[in-house]
Amino acid sequence: MSAAGLFGLKGPTNDTRVKAGIVLHMKKAVVILSGGLDSTTCMGIAQEAGYELYPITFDYGQRQRREIENARQVAEFYGVSDRHRVISLGFLKEFGGSALTDESIEVPPAGESGAVDSEIPITYVPGRNLLFLSIATSYAEVSGAEAIYIGVNALDYSGYPDCRPEFIRKVQEVMALATRVGVEGGPIRIETPLIHWTKAEIIREGMRLGVPYQLTTSCYNGQEEACGVCDSCRLRLKGFADAQATDPVPYRTGKE
Repeated sequence: MSAAGLFGLKGPTNDTRVKAGIVLHMKKAVVILSGGLDSTTCMGIAQEAGYELYPITFDYGQRQRREIENARQVAEFYGVSDRHRVISLGFLKEFGGSALTDESIEVPPAGESGAVDSEIPITYVPGRNLLFLSIATSYAEVSGAEAIYIGVNALDYSGYPDCRPEFIRKVQEVMALATRVGVEGGPIRIETPLIHWTKAEIIREGMRLGVPYQLTTSCYNGQEEACGVCDSCRLRLKGFADAQATDPVPYRTGKE
C-alpha cells in the first residue's frame, strides 16, 4: 500500500481558505499525538502558530491502552478528527524489552525505574521515537505538511536517548536526505517546542492556550484512573503543583 493509501490521502494537497476575498494557503503540521500532556500541548502550540493540524497516533501495544482513545478525544476537541490517523505498530509489543510493552516487566514506582546501563529507564521503548518520526515524515510528505511537532522533553526524560536534542538534529539531517521535499530544497522541519521546558512551564503555556488537559493521560500503568506513583504520574503531579494549578484528571493514589 502506498503512503497516500495508508494515511487515507490521495496525494500532496494544497488546501486553501478564502478570507475577505483573498485566497489563503494554509500551512500544515503533523503532530505526533500520544494522548498525553506534552503532545496535547504541542497541538495547542501548533494551532496558535497558524498550522492546520494533522495529528498521528501510534498503537504500539502500549500497556496504557486508554491513551489512544484520549488522542481521539483531543483530535475531536481541535476539530481535526477527519485528519487524525492511528497507525498500528504492534510489532513493538512483540519485541518487548520495555515495561510499557512487556507485561512481564513491572512498571516501577517513581525513582525506581530500573535503569539499564545505569542511565536508560526500563520504560524506554527501543526505537520508538525513531519509528514515530519516520512514519510522521511519510504522513507529512503525503499531506504537504512543512513541520512535524513532537513533544520530547530533555529535562524530564534526559535518560531517554530518543528525547535528546542531538537525536532530533540527526533525524532532521536524515530527513533532508531521504525525502523528495528535502532533496528538492524544502525539508520538513522537526519542531520540539517543549524540549528545554520544565513540566510547570509546559502546563502554564498549555493553560494559556486552553489545552484540554482533562482529556489527557500520562500514566504508565493500564488502569482506568492514573496510578499516581509511576515516574510519569509523579512528574505530571509535580508540574501542576509547581504551576500552582490543579490537575483535572482522577488519580487512584499519590496525589497528596
